[in-house]
Amino acid sequence: MSTSDHSAVPVPVPAPASFAVTVADVELEPDDLDPGQIVSGDPVVTGKVLWESPDGKQVRGIWQITPGVVTDVEANELFVVVAGRATVEVEGGATLELGPGSACVLREGDKTVWTVHETLRKAYHISH
Repeated sequence: MSTSDHSAVPVPVPAPASFAVTVADVELEPDDLDPGQIVSGDPVVTGKVLWESPDGKQVRGIWQITPGVVTDVEANELFVVVAGRATVEVEGGATLELGPGSACVLREGDKTVWTVHETLRKAYHISH
């Protein structure tokens, strides 16, 4: 799994009419991180898909990464950081300082370097 494109094939989750979760309390599952993406440290990625559209074009979930530096190629994503801190450098673009409460939009194809200072947990929505 890359840092935020969530390339692991998620198991489709039946969509209830409505639901709520406490993001900090959701039990996360191990997720793949390509060793080629790791620049430094020993980051570990976990996540949980909460909902996926029947056509697989929209995915919503929770994702977490422990400290380290990784590269990624992004998907179209909106996320909100609920815990932790990171600096995300977008190639040819901005350097984003993320912490609890930060809302971030990344564009499909953005090449990024994530420096995770404190274990970061986010709630995300990806559209393909």
